[in-house]
Amino acid sequence: MPSYIPRLVDGVLADRLRASGAVVIDGPKASGKTETGRRFAASEILLDSDLEQRQLALADPRLVLGGAVPRLLDEWQSVPDLWNAVRREVDERAEVGQFILTGSASPADDLTRHSGAGRFSRIRMRPLTMVETGHSDATVSLSALLHGETQQSAGQGSTLGDLAERMITGGWPASQSLGTAESFRYAVDYLDQIARLEIAGLNDLRHDPRKVTQLMRSIARTTASETSNTTLAHDAGGSDGPLHADTVARYLDALQRAFIVEVQEAWDIPLRSRTPLRKAPKRHLVDSSLTAAALRIGTPDRLLEDPATLGLFFESFVFQQLRVFADITDGNVYHFRSKSGLEVDMIVEGPAGSWGAFEVKLGAGLLDQAAMNLTKFASNIDTSHRPGPAVLGVIVPTGPSYLRADGVAVLALMSLDA
Repeated sequence: MPSYIPRLVDGVLADRLRASGAVVIDGPKASGKTETGRRFAASEILLDSDLEQRQLALADPRLVLGGAVPRLLDEWQSVPDLWNAVRREVDERAEVGQFILTGSASPADDLTRHSGAGRFSRIRMRPLTMVETGHSDATVSLSALLHGETQQSAGQGSTLGDLAERMITGGWPASQSLGTAESFRYAVDYLDQIARLEIAGLNDLRHDPRKVTQLMRSIARTTASETSNTTLAHDAGGSDGPLHADTVARYLDALQRAFIVEVQEAWDIPLRSRTPLRKAPKRHLVDSSLTAAALRIGTPDRLLEDPATLGLFFESFVFQQLRVFADITDGNVYHFRSKSGLEVDMIVEGPAGSWGAFEVKLGAGLLDQAAMNLTKFASNIDTSHRPGPAVLGVIVPTGPSYLRADGVAVLALMSLDA
């Protein structure tokens, strides 16, 4: 078996166990939740593979809570009553660090289940970043940028082809020891399992696997774009006609609950002018390998020969990296667009209200245009009620990272760290 790859959330999990009675690690299947939980657990129960223990838990969840702590309850959502049982147990023990719950789906009755406030802390596990796989030289800190610090780096000798290979391989732990062709096959099979089995397991959702596959392909085709459900319905339906609006809504909800689809919400901030803001979100598949698999792009050369697709892939890949980095400090990643046409690819919110604005560009020839756009954007922000940006930056694939004379940072993705 491959050795454990240290994760950026390891430190977060350690901190949360010292502060909460139970920590919930959510995330897509095969992202590494169980292995990370095991690094901190003193005992475990694997509810998706130990059928005897699962039947015991279904009969009475309290019967599986005994054991050395922290106790790992893997795929806890398969026994939804465990939530309230753990909550009561945490209350009775009145101790921190009692349970780690890992799950690859969010149960449909989240809103009706008794609140875990004060007992549970949640962590999202996403696929590996390039920092974790060792493909970033980690010389430029996003956290430092959000604290207003200048970050510079000579970069490394990586090429755009190297980055294209990473995007197709993706961040699944199981893919890291595979070649590009094998990683692509892994992602294709992953999508097939999601469409056939995982979606059906969410509250017994009746579905057509072919239509789920078509919808995921449509999301891949429009990745990093503001796309309405109506557009997705027409694109996914193809020659058969558009999917029904309710069908699209139900499938999207299921894919988000399975942590396969990530939503990049629009940022809401007052402008100096009264120009209204657009509120439509952008959608991404949770890992770039799934986007490649959905579009059947299995080689770096195939991706490199289509600059338009490559640009959208790269923007989605940047979102994937930044979202993990932002999680470390309870931050978030948004996009911005006004109805007058002013837009910014990534708005990263950090701790204590700090934030930064970033454009994502493939080539150095687009730096001046991107910098001008960021400067214009910053000048339109109403700073009477909140501070201005700690950093304006253009994220490019490779090369050096430095501060331009106009104050806009150029940042190589293959140097970025949390």
